[in-house]
Amino acid sequence: MIYAIIIVTVIFLDRIVKIALRSGFEPGDTVAVLGDFFHITYVQNKGVAFSMLYGHETVIMIITAVLMIAVLVFLIGFHRKFPSTFNTGLALVCGGGLGNMIDRKTYGYVVDMFDFGWFPVFNVADICICVGCGLMLLYALKSVKDDKQ
Repeated sequence: MIYAIIIVTVIFLDRIVKIALRSGFEPGDTVAVLGDFFHITYVQNKGVAFSMLYGHETVIMIITAVLMIAVLVFLIGFHRKFPSTFNTGLALVCGGGLGNMIDRKTYGYVVDMFDFGWFPVFNVADICICVGCGLMLLYALKSVKDDKQ
């Protein structure tokens, strides 16, 4: 149940931030938050992670996301042998993937806004996906270390 709450919370936070951005910004608008270090910039990302594969068919990306999310939900729901760290990571990745998939289905692109200038612009869903992958990686590294002892 906790993992469903994590997924729904990620989607909710992602939607709220994106709706707020779209209500006050036009594509390309930017506002400095911390001088030249950090901006809020409205970007319409038609690619995948960090604008890779820009211009490819949205339907293919949606189908791929649905398949990946189905696998994540299966792992969370039916393989309870994983510890909470790993399942939390799966839930964050799933919630982030669903958040970006909602954008892709609704708008034909993903709404991005966090801009450090030297790094691709990203959103709340992207942060959750990266943190989730990090948690799963930590679990994997710990498992390897435990197996060696």
